[in-house]
This record gives sequence, structure tokens and C-alpha cells, in this order.
Amino acid sequence: MSPPMKAFIMFVILVLGVRNKCSASRAIRKRPILGRSLIASASKSSNPYGGNSNVVDVTTLGAKGDGVTDDTQAFQAAWKAACVLDSATLHIPAGYRFLVGPLTFSGPCNSNILLKVDGTVIAPINPKAWASKPLNWINISKLNGITILGRGTFDGQGAAWWKLSQSYYKYSSKGGSTLPSVRPTALRFYGSYDVSVQGITIQNSPQCHLKFDSCTFVTVANVTISSPANSPNTDGIHLQNSEDVEIHHTSMACGDDCVSIQTGCSGIRVHNINCGPGHGISIGGLGKDGTKACVSNVSVYDSNIHDASNGVRIKTWQGGIGQVKRVSFSNIQVSNVRVPIDIDQFYCDKKSCPNQTSGVYISDVTYEKITGTYVQNPVYIACSENVPCTNLKLINIQLQPAVANGVDPFCSNNYGEQQSSVECLQPRRPLNDPSHTQSPAEQC
Repeated sequence: MSPPMKAFIMFVILVLGVRNKCSASRAIRKRPILGRSLIASASKSSNPYGGNSNVVDVTTLGAKGDGVTDDTQAFQAAWKAACVLDSATLHIPAGYRFLVGPLTFSGPCNSNILLKVDGTVIAPINPKAWASKPLNWINISKLNGITILGRGTFDGQGAAWWKLSQSYYKYSSKGGSTLPSVRPTALRFYGSYDVSVQGITIQNSPQCHLKFDSCTFVTVANVTISSPANSPNTDGIHLQNSEDVEIHHTSMACGDDCVSIQTGCSGIRVHNINCGPGHGISIGGLGKDGTKACVSNVSVYDSNIHDASNGVRIKTWQGGIGQVKRVSFSNIQVSNVRVPIDIDQFYCDKKSCPNQTSGVYISDVTYEKITGTYVQNPVYIACSENVPCTNLKLINIQLQPAVANGVDPFCSNNYGEQQSSVECLQPRRPLNDPSHTQSPAEQC
């Protein structure tokens, strides 16, 4: 073999060796997710969706679904299994009643998770299950991309709590043991981004049914919420410190606000809602115990409210600070509602509250095409002399008494424009408008 040919062969061998070494190096750096193959293989044996999809069925991890056996640990194990998979589905299958005590589904997880709820999940009423006094039944925390979807039901079995004293709960059939005095919320989302709840039913919660706290980009659609009208403090959907929320095509019957919008909320859209019985759709109460409250950019439209104590409402406590601004209520049909349009800057849920000069400033609120029947007042706008409501609008308000001899609107310290037969607003803006007099620290 000639020297040039030997040199060429040696060069080819050297290049191939380097390429193989680099490939091996890349293979070593590609680390698998810990435990992924083990969990996936364990769930394949009874995968209801077939194939190699990353589905974790709670029944494969020990959940009985007989309505008697405590399935809490099986649900917790299923969550842990799903949390480490890519685009996992945690499946709660139809045809079962899973008895599940207080639990937390927390992140961060490997990727988005779908919680597919087709069966029924029921809360325990044995006080021993609530010995730790949790504030929530099912707490979903710190997730980036979580969807609850299905035709299943979460049943809080709240009657065991409602029928007893609101300050002291006694469950006599369990040897005199007691339920906690603070009733838990059924489903609570905290500190999560890109949240979707669709199709499910939440019923008979001990307290609030569905709560979002410190969440961003939230969608609630085609959900049914149901509790009796006399069930205490059973808000349908409660929002606080959350932004960019849309709630639509949802039906709510409860013993408190169908939708409750609290401080720290902005970019809220509520539409195509059926509310009743209940206390209507409310912003507040805000500013309790002198706190600062900020709510802005809220739209409620194309909805029905019936057999309710209130229609669309803003309620604030005396002594608070902050601001509610850029709010619109439009195309709302009411039926047999005590007060369809309600602003109350003197909100008090006690026998009496002390008079105070400060208050949460309310401005830029529009009511347009609110129609139907009322029981007490068509409009009740009670604003503070020191912190009046400004830039209000009443447009095309058509409200008739449900019974004879309806009461006239009640209005005080409110300013704006009206294009309606219901006369309530004063036209001139006051010189002591708080938007000019409040300190920067009080503005939102």
C-alpha cells in the first residue's frame, strides 16, 4: 500500500472515532426523568385510553370507589405519579363514588396536567377526617397549566355542616366529636397560571364551592354549581388577587354570591351566567377593618339572575381605602330579584358598624340594559358623603315591580349620567372628588 493511501485510511479511522466519542458523550448527558419509566409501565396495564399515553387512573393505585373506603391516599399517590409525566392525565373514572378526605395537589409538575373527572368524588362527614382543621377540601397549588375537565361531580356533603350552629359544629352520631368551626372550601386553586375548569359539577360545599386565589389566566366554562338557597356562605365562585379570568356558560345556585370578586382582581369577564337562587354577582365586600382594596376592569354581561337577594352589586366597608374602577354590567335579565342594581358603601354584616369617614372610592361604573322584575328597590346606590361615587352611568334600565306598590330607587352621594326612566344620579361631579384628594398611597 502506498504511503498516501495509508495516510488517508488513518485519517478516516480518526474521524469516525471522534464522531462515535461525541455521540456517546451526548447520550450520557441526556438524563431521563426520575421514575418515569416505572410509573408509565405500572399504569399501562389498565390504561383506559390504550396505547402509551401518559394516563394515571386512580383505581390502578388502590382507589376502591365504593363510597365507603377512604381513597385519599390513592388519590395522593396518583397525583404524584402524574406530576412527573409529560402532559399527564389523572383519570377519575365514571361509575365510582370515591370517598376522599382533605388533600393537596401541588406543583411544580413536569408539564401541564389534565384532571379528567368522570366519576363522583365525595367529602367525608366524619369529624376525624377534619381533625387538622383544613381550610379547603381539595387544594390545588402552584401549577403552571392545569385543566379539570369531565362530566363528574365533586360533592362536599355540606348538609352535615349547614344544619348545625355556624359558630360550633357538633356531630352527635360519632360519639360527640366535633367538626371544625371554620367550614372548608370545596375546590381551591392557589398561585397557579393557566387554569381551566370545564364541564364538572360542584355541589353541596360546606362553604365556598370554587375559589381562585393569586391565579392568572383562568377559564371556567360549562360548570354547574348547586347548593340550597339556605346553605350559609356557600359562594359559587370566589376570586381574589387574580387576573385575566373568564367565567362563562355556567349555572350557579347557592346560598351566597354566585360570583364574588374581591380585592386584587383585574381583567375579569363574566358572561352567559345563570345565577339563582343566591345573592347575585358581587364585587366585595371590600375594605374591611381598614384594609386597602383594589378592583378594576370587570365586565359582567349577557346573564340571567333570578330569585336572588341582589342582582349586580358593589359592596364596601366604611374605613377602608382603595378603589373600584372601570366596571360594566350590561344586558342582565333579572327576575324576582330583591335589588337588581346595588352599590353599598356602608356594608355591614353585623347588627351595627361604626361610622367612619374614609372609604373605598367607586368610579367609572356603567349599568346598561338591566331589565326584568324586582321585589324591593329597582336601584339602591348608597354612597359616602366623604367618598362619593362618581362617573356612574345608567343606560336603558327597564325594571318593573314583581308585586304591586314597588319602592322607588334609593340614591345618595352619587354622580354621573343617566339615559333611563330610572332617575338616580346627580349630574355634577363634586369638588371634593376623592380621585383628587386621596393620597397616592390610597390610590390603586
